Amino acid sequence: MDRIEAMSMLIEVADTGSFSAAARSLNVPVTTLSRKISDLEAALGAKLLVRSTRRINLTDAGSSYLAAARRIIEQVEEAEREAAGEFTVPKGRLTITAPIQFGQLHVLPVVTDFLARFPQIDVSLLLQDRNLQLVEDHIDMAVRIGRLPDSSMIATSVGSVRMVVCASPRLIAAQGMPETPQDLSRFPSVTIETPLSQPGWQFHQPGDRSPFSISPTPRLSVTTVEAALQAAIRDAGVIRLFHYQVADAVRGGDLKIMLEDYEIDPVPVSLIHTSRGQMPLKMRSFLDFAVPRLRAVFPIRS
Repeated sequence: MDRIEAMSMLIEVADTGSFSAAARSLNVPVTTLSRKISDLEAALGAKLLVRSTRRINLTDAGSSYLAAARRIIEQVEEAEREAAGEFTVPKGRLTITAPIQFGQLHVLPVVTDFLARFPQIDVSLLLQDRNLQLVEDHIDMAVRIGRLPDSSMIATSVGSVRMVVCASPRLIAAQGMPETPQDLSRFPSVTIETPLSQPGWQFHQPGDRSPFSISPTPRLSVTTVEAALQAAIRDAGVIRLFHYQVADAVRGGDLKIMLEDYEIDPVPVSLIHTSRGQMPLKMRSFLDFAVPRLRAVFPIRS
C-alpha cells in the first residue's frame, strides 16, 4: 500500500466531505478511493471515517491521524519543492486569490509585470468575491480587504482603502446634499447582496469617532459591485462602496462622494500566506515585488 497516497486521499475526503467529491477532485474512481481508505484503516487497525447518507465524519482516531497526515504531506511537499529548486531559484506555479474588481484593477498589473521579471514562475490568479481557504483550496497567497481574524496565517499590510457613500449629481440635486447619515433616509439606496455582506452601513461621529450604523431600505438590491455602480450612475440610489470601486466614476463626474466627515476608519488591505516552514523563493519574490507597488497605490492611513 502506498501510505502517502492513502494519506492524501484521506485528506481530500475530509476536506470535501464525501467520497464522490474527493474522487472527482483526485480524478480516480470512487471504488478505488474507498478501497484505498479501507486498506489504510485495516493497516492501522482503526476506524478513521464514519460513513452516513449525508456526510463523512471523522472518528476520534481519524481526527488525530488526519492532523498527522497533513503535517507529513506538507513535509513531503516541502522536500519536493526544495529538491525541485524552489528554495534556491524562483520558479514554479504561484496561486494567488483576490477580490474580483480589486484583482482586475490592481493585482493583475502587478502580476503581469512580475511574470515579465521572473520567466520561470507561472501564476494562477483566482478572482472571487469570497474568501477562499488557503490550505484547503491549495492557494499560496491571498489579498484580503478588511480586518483579519486571529489565525496562524502570516499577514503583510499593503495599505488601506476608504469606504465611501456616493450618489449621482442628479439625485443629489433632486434630494439635496445630506448633512448627516440620518439624512440618507430620504434617498433611495442600492445595496449589494453577497456572502460577505454586512447588515447596515457603518459610520463614525466626526467629533469623538464613536461608531454607529444606519440600515437603508434598498429600492434596488444587486449581487455585483459593477451592477450597483451602474445603477447609482443611472440615478437609482445611493451606494456605499470602497473608494477604488467608484474612483473612475467620481473622477468622471458621474458620482459624488458624500458625508466624508462621517467615514469609518480606512479598511486595511493585506497579503496573507500560510506560516508553514521555509518560504519558497517564488512566494518571497512575489512579496518583495508586489508589496511596494500596492503600497504606492494604497498608502496606509490612520
